[in-house]
Amino acid sequence: MSGALTRHFLGVDRSSTGRAWVSRLADDRLALAIAQREGLPEIVARVLAGRGVAPEDCAAYLAPSLKSLMPDPRVLIDMDKAASRVARAIIDDEKVAVFGDYDVDGATSSALLYRFFRAVGRELRVYIPDRIREGYGPNAPALLRLKQEGIGLVLTVDCGTMAHKALGLAADAGLPSVVIDHHQAEPALPPAYALVNPNRLDDESGLGQLAAVGVAFLFVVAVNRALREADYYAGRDEPDLMQWLDLVALGTVCDVVPLTGLNRAFVAQGLRIMGRRRNIGMAALADVARMNGAPSTYHLGFLLGPRVNAGGRVGRADLGARLLVTEDEEEARHLAEELNVMNAERQAIEAQVLEEALAQVDQRLSASRANALPPLILAQAAGWHPGVIGIVASRLKDKYDRPSMVLAFDAKGEGKGSGRSIQGVDLGRAVTAALEAGLLVNGGGHAMAAGVTLTEDKLEAFEDFLTKRLEDAVSAASEAKA
Repeated sequence: MSGALTRHFLGVDRSSTGRAWVSRLADDRLALAIAQREGLPEIVARVLAGRGVAPEDCAAYLAPSLKSLMPDPRVLIDMDKAASRVARAIIDDEKVAVFGDYDVDGATSSALLYRFFRAVGRELRVYIPDRIREGYGPNAPALLRLKQEGIGLVLTVDCGTMAHKALGLAADAGLPSVVIDHHQAEPALPPAYALVNPNRLDDESGLGQLAAVGVAFLFVVAVNRALREADYYAGRDEPDLMQWLDLVALGTVCDVVPLTGLNRAFVAQGLRIMGRRRNIGMAALADVARMNGAPSTYHLGFLLGPRVNAGGRVGRADLGARLLVTEDEEEARHLAEELNVMNAERQAIEAQVLEEALAQVDQRLSASRANALPPLILAQAAGWHPGVIGIVASRLKDKYDRPSMVLAFDAKGEGKGSGRSIQGVDLGRAVTAALEAGLLVNGGGHAMAAGVTLTEDKLEAFEDFLTKRLEDAVSAASEAKA
């Protein structure tokens, strides 16, 4: 048997989908070492080895523990500064708002902070922008309206790292901000009072895999510590932070970050807490989604997550966060049913856009007469609903095994785009580079997903830029699978 054939797992060089089966293991002895060390069946040991789990890390991977994996939040740059500022706002009863993203990560992050503030006897104004009217991230008109309401400090969650203009205008108006985010950053940071983000270029915490809700949980831990050190809890109960790990688990799974290390511990503990059904809104959503049995990552990613997302995609953006913070059973039932209906509407819109996008991509590929797929799959049209383009991009990525970008243009020629990537290809960094090159109005993301705003006249240049930027990484990823 030739060297090329020995790489094909179980001898399958071409599956029914046209792909070769390739073992992830360069050395079968690694799986054998895991099996012997942990007393595991060989198939389980092969799965662990294929996922890159070292023999010495298997125990923690199989039984992740927050006790052993939870870091000191102060390893994150600006965490002390941010926590001290928010603790002071709580002690002084300053009016504070949270500006969250409209996806599950943003909704759970906002809900986590809201529940913490409520537990320590303070109110938190939650603001979730409308996807179509306002777009992603902080915008100056919304921040200035919060200032007019009497808000003295704004926290941004799952957004803000690239909001230079909006946060600058807010600061000029006397509204300071604290950014809690995980998206990739440029060397220049916005003028926030503090910016906590493990993906800052100068952050050496090693926590870049966290979802925003994971960063928000570490932030809550830090604020709670600051309050304790200030004797805020003298004469009052200190909240149990672990009770909100169900929110952390939901946001972590739905943001599709790696379920390793601290993320794995968050999700494992969060699933156990979710099973107790103490979050009224989450329990109501599980009921309308007909979720049976103990909660699992499948339930979070495919039943609960899409429904929380539905409000931000095709309905009212704040519905998901409202559901996750309510303590009223009737309101929870009503919101859950409304999100369930919106999710069905989202599925119908998605199916139509996906059909049109697939037809467009196939036509472009046929017209190019190329022997191989391009490094980037791109589809765009006027009138597509911006709320479903991220899901459609994910479907294209799965079909073509290429980073995929889907854009929806409005009548004014401005497009909103959403992209999804494949393993080994950092789409977020490429989008950040396109923003720095002046091709985008706005843009950002992380390795596996990114969002953009651009004008129609920059579309061709943007596609060319991204194609060239991703070419080498896509080629390397394809060779690794060959």
